[in-house]
Amino acid sequence: MKLSFTIILLIIITQVSVAQLKVIKLSKADIPKPITYKGHIIDAVKYTDKTGDHIVITTETGETKTKNTENSDGRDAALYAYHYNITGTDQFKLSWQTYDFVADCSFDITANYVPGTFTVTDADNNGVAEVWLVYRTVCRSDVSPCDMKIIMHEGDKKYAVRGTNKVKISGKDYRGGIYIFDAAFKAAPAAFRKYAADIWQKNIMDTF
Repeated sequence: MKLSFTIILLIIITQVSVAQLKVIKLSKADIPKPITYKGHIIDAVKYTDKTGDHIVITTETGETKTKNTENSDGRDAALYAYHYNITGTDQFKLSWQTYDFVADCSFDITANYVPGTFTVTDADNNGVAEVWLVYRTVCRSDVSPCDMKIIMHEGDKKYAVRGTNKVKISGKDYRGGIYIFDAAFKAAPAAFRKYAADIWQKNIMDTF
């Protein structure tokens, strides 16, 4: 009888935790005017967890000409992510921001989010959402791996996975694909590392 009660209690707790996380996609027109950002919107969502209401926006600049350089072929590309807490009617507080870039590149340039990887989860079922960003950056003139990163935020905590994706050189010869969890991820719940590893493996291969 005690075992049955425990199982029922765990199910109720899990259901309550999942119910607390609500995610709604936003269009550009849905984004409140007080919220500012750079670049072109890639993803935008509003979500609610047990800490309140939030808005997350990811953007890319695309290629832009490098300014103040003697390199006439130099190009830049950057990406951003913004997390706002909704503190009241038309009141928002920027709680974290991510920025990465490639600068003054004369070759093939990449600074892009991996399509379909932006997610908001509650992998550890604690009622506090995790926001997952996956992107690649590189300036290259040959068949070589991109730098690839997974940046995850849970509240005010930041976690990172850094490495490279994998490219096929020829036949059975591949390069890249190795990644490293940072100290925060190593100390985090196992569910976080599993989720990150799954994302990496699903997006490990580069396509030209």
